[in-house]
Amino acid sequence: MLRELSGGTTPAQALGFFDSLPPVRVQELTGSWQGAEVPTSHPLDGVLTRLGWYGKQFDGPDDAHPLLFAGGDGGPFDVNPWFVPLGTVLRLGPLLRQPAAGRALRPLLQLVRTRKPRARLRMVEYRGVLSAAMVYDSQPIIDSFRRVSGNTLLGAMDYRGPQGPFMFTLRRSG
Repeated sequence: MLRELSGGTTPAQALGFFDSLPPVRVQELTGSWQGAEVPTSHPLDGVLTRLGWYGKQFDGPDDAHPLLFAGGDGGPFDVNPWFVPLGTVLRLGPLLRQPAAGRALRPLLQLVRTRKPRARLRMVEYRGVLSAAMVYDSQPIIDSFRRVSGNTLLGAMDYRGPQGPFMFTLRRSG
């Protein structure tokens, strides 16, 4: 089912699949995870990919790194979410999906690098199920996770605003 959703789907279908999946525990998330968007016509669809989003890193319950981007040397680097103007990004989504925007903005991400964790992992009830979630320190965002398989998660980025959640997958990479 995930393969079909990854080609593009509706928010209702993506959330229906999310709701059918079992929960995951915080302790099971430790490690590096490579991310991919699940297109649902969300304003963020295509934006993270254009900017070189790599995924997430979980070193422990109080040491989560929510925004890893591909570096020029091939290795990922951390971006501090505090510097990401989420409202502006949501409004400018179509513009930010353009190749020129990616080329212009990728170097700027280097200016907001961090080595510190910028989120925490907690068990949170979302859509009626208690499962692992990442709570951002400086943004009104909670990423809730469900297990697709042993090394694959489906995530729902929930935040204040009129849009539904932004859907993404994470595959264990280390």
